[in-house]
Amino acid sequence: MAAALTLPRAAAPLAVLRSVRFAPWAAPAPRRRLLPGPPTAGVPPHPALPPSSKLADPPVVGAPEPPLPFRAAEAEILRDIEPVVQLIKDILHSDRYGDGECLCPKDENVVVEKLLAFHPRAQDKIGCGLDAIMVDRHPEFRKSRCLFVVRTDGVWIDFSYQKCLRAYIREKYPSHAERFIGEHFKRT
Repeated sequence: MAAALTLPRAAAPLAVLRSVRFAPWAAPAPRRRLLPGPPTAGVPPHPALPPSSKLADPPVVGAPEPPLPFRAAEAEILRDIEPVVQLIKDILHSDRYGDGECLCPKDENVVVEKLLAFHPRAQDKIGCGLDAIMVDRHPEFRKSRCLFVVRTDGVWIDFSYQKCLRAYIREKYPSHAERFIGEHFKRT
């Protein structure tokens, strides 16, 4: 142990470690107390609690749920809109309806309630009143079939089902809407 006294000051901690490791009978160095007061040897420690800011508040009835991670929200949005998207694709791209033909009451109700109601300019499109929903060729883009609102005054005006879906998603899923729309809709 006398050799440890002649070592430079920086090597002194290593000498203590070596003496404890190789001389297990040597007493460990006394520990410095961090807290004032009597030692609590033999008393079990209090269970560690997280800081009060980390404790969960009791759930509030009617409070919105925390947002889902994007992929979970994406799957939920797809499950939500898939039946309407399939119906619209079937209406527009099959021979179920010919050009200039109005939708049956069941399909019309779905289109009006699930799509047209969410169009950013729905009131302008419906105008004086809704008579029917029709499928026809777009007047400018003759190869495209689209949906038209037939008003009670006889005027018919096209509407974009994709604008309706975007508005629906923005309203129902605000925290994930822009990312979902960016990944799943064509840029317009």
